[in-house]
Amino acid sequence: MSSTNVQTKWGQFIPLVTVFFFWGFVAASNDILIPVFKKAFDLSQGQSQLVSVAFYVAYTVGSLLYMLISHLTKGDIINRIGYKNSLALGLSISALGTLLFYPAANTGSFPLMLSGLFIVGLGFSLQQTVANPLAIALGPIATGSQRLITAGGINNLGTTIGPLIVSFAIFGSASSSNTDASIESVKIPYLILGVAFLAVALLLKMSSLPDRVATDDIVVEDITKQSKSALHYPQLVMGMIAIFVYVGVEVSTASNLPAYLENDLGFITKDVAPYISLYWASLMIGRWTGAVGAFTNNKSTQMILRFILPYAAFGIFLGVNAFMGHDLAPFYIYAFIILILIAADILSKGNPARMLLLFSGIGILALFIGMFTRGMVSVYAFTSVGLFCSTLWPCIFTLAIAGLGKSTNQGSNFLIMMIMGGGIISWLQGVVADSINIHYSYIVGVLCFAYLAFYAWRVSGILKKQGISFDTPAAGGH
Repeated sequence: MSSTNVQTKWGQFIPLVTVFFFWGFVAASNDILIPVFKKAFDLSQGQSQLVSVAFYVAYTVGSLLYMLISHLTKGDIINRIGYKNSLALGLSISALGTLLFYPAANTGSFPLMLSGLFIVGLGFSLQQTVANPLAIALGPIATGSQRLITAGGINNLGTTIGPLIVSFAIFGSASSSNTDASIESVKIPYLILGVAFLAVALLLKMSSLPDRVATDDIVVEDITKQSKSALHYPQLVMGMIAIFVYVGVEVSTASNLPAYLENDLGFITKDVAPYISLYWASLMIGRWTGAVGAFTNNKSTQMILRFILPYAAFGIFLGVNAFMGHDLAPFYIYAFIILILIAADILSKGNPARMLLLFSGIGILALFIGMFTRGMVSVYAFTSVGLFCSTLWPCIFTLAIAGLGKSTNQGSNFLIMMIMGGGIISWLQGVVADSINIHYSYIVGVLCFAYLAFYAWRVSGILKKQGISFDTPAAGGH
């Protein structure tokens, strides 16, 4: 961006963040589809997790296609067709995926449902490739992280309300007597979602978003080059595994939660949505807490905001659930669990390696408490994993690309490919659940957090040898 660009272009930024909302809305809504599909198609827990596999593996396939097409055409395909056209194309691809829900529901085809979700994810992959750098470019580079944090907040709003709206569309209101759903009940919500995708594509085409961005401050490299130099950095290679298992534990904890609530605690499917919403709202709570340092350097103000912002996010969760007619009584106690997050954030002192180590350790403790207790204590323990996953993406990302120099952009692309862990780990936990039981299947998440703790310890030494240290907070989030 030009140095004369001293303000965020809110007229362009606000339409852009609608795509961030959709990413969160659909990703969290998948956790409602999983138990519905499981019953409708008589699936095992492992088979039901193919919903997550189809959706998250699409991100990796999309990244590989982007690299392949750019290589074959000898240039960046997004720069060739323009940012607005690329966003519109990505939304149109996702809309095509939602259209498959109609014939899939009519024919009762689980593979066709998975194909629809895969195509939705494929479109999201293209949107992510465009929207993240564009959000940074719509204003001063110095405040680019703040715009990504704001966009991440909109994403988390989508993850919080998505499960509630999809559950309402399938089962009706919280007071409804409908306790089951046929497979045909999902086609109308997703057709509406497809129409929304196309409407936003049109909105973005008509908006003042730029088709190109200046690159004097943002270095855009040919992603088909320097692959060997990027993979020569141990912090990146280990970081790729870290992103894989991080997204894996984040997604699998939520996607397997409905089965635990139903099988072990006797919940009916229609009453699962508020707890899925709480899990994803926990990520919003954690990210708002971790974002404090991006808005002010004043230590006293930061301390105040560390208490105000997480409870403001929690208030949004309570407000949305109250609006949807859900009983809020089971959730008030969660306000005390949020204090653990705040204390951990303060102790981390903004150092990404320390934060990764501390939050991973608490994540392991939360999963063990969930595995070895029963009733609502276990539910609160499992949902609190969202709090301690919330800031791990920027921590890992920051550590993994540190010191990569000219290979930074390609290293970032490799990290994005590892989002497929959300599908693979979810499936693995489902298989473990089928082998033992759903309650103790969360040992998979414990192993994921254990690797993240190891990475936090190991990468500190690697970076120290390269003369790199971190004394400022990491910001943002996946």
